[in-house]
Amino acid sequence: MDSNIGIWIVLLVLIIFVFIVLVRAVRIIPQARAGVVERLGKYQRTLNPGLTILIPFVDRLLPLLDLREQVVSFPPQPVITEDNLVVSIDTVIYFQVTDPRAATYEIANYIQAVEQLTTTTLRNVVGGLNLEEALTSRDQINGQLRGVLDEATGRWGIRVSRVELKAIDPPHSIQDSMEKQMRADRDRRAAILTAEGVKQSQILTAEGERQAAILKAEGDAKAAILRADGESQAIQKVFDAIHKGNPTQKLLAYQYLQTLPKLADGSSNKLWIIPSEVGEALKGVGSVLGAATPDGASPDAADGEPGEEPASPTRGLL
Repeated sequence: MDSNIGIWIVLLVLIIFVFIVLVRAVRIIPQARAGVVERLGKYQRTLNPGLTILIPFVDRLLPLLDLREQVVSFPPQPVITEDNLVVSIDTVIYFQVTDPRAATYEIANYIQAVEQLTTTTLRNVVGGLNLEEALTSRDQINGQLRGVLDEATGRWGIRVSRVELKAIDPPHSIQDSMEKQMRADRDRRAAILTAEGVKQSQILTAEGERQAAILKAEGDAKAAILRADGESQAIQKVFDAIHKGNPTQKLLAYQYLQTLPKLADGSSNKLWIIPSEVGEALKGVGSVLGAATPDGASPDAADGEPGEEPASPTRGLL
């Protein structure tokens, strides 16, 4: 009975041992990962993604390395510019492990090494620029940082793809001055835009008034031409009607007398002169009226003594 129990214990220990050996021998490497294998403490090979077999208790697999591009944001670093101003610069590094063996054996902690190298390089680059150049030359600073970091980290098995400056914060006193300057610039641009708008409005208003005056003058000219044409046609029609009717001298004299009061109509007419033709017309009217008198008197009796020449109408002013 005791021998059977001993056999079962040996079998159980053997099974556990085999299981542990299998667990330590069979390894699966995920995609975008890499593993460094040491055999008896010495670098043996680099494992690629997939299934691999190790020799238990002889081979040792180091922690897996991530081969994907990584992003590391470093805390803000104080940097002194050329004009002795302290600015706080926040950086972001994009890098990727390209050689797992070098990243394992050439540097103890490559992330910390990249951070320190970035800080040192940033101080060297920005230290040669003044504040205005540092604020407006981000692309230049990024390019210089990337070049220095890529060259230094190449032997570590790391490739720096990009370096970005997240923020460049000048001192608070400088920030206040910059805000005042920007506010003054915005006010100046607003005043210029307002003046330009007023100017354009006045130009458009003057142009509209000029066009309206031109159109009004053209309309008045056309209206005057049309009125003159109408009056000309009316006079021509009256003239034609008079000649077609063949009026007598007496009718013309009568119409002429009816027109005379209209010449004196109005408060501004103080003096008007009767032309000499009116005398002839009055003589004709007087002869007609004298012939129609009931007592048969001579027409010359109404004008004065016999044989006396009647006064010419042209000599009197009404």
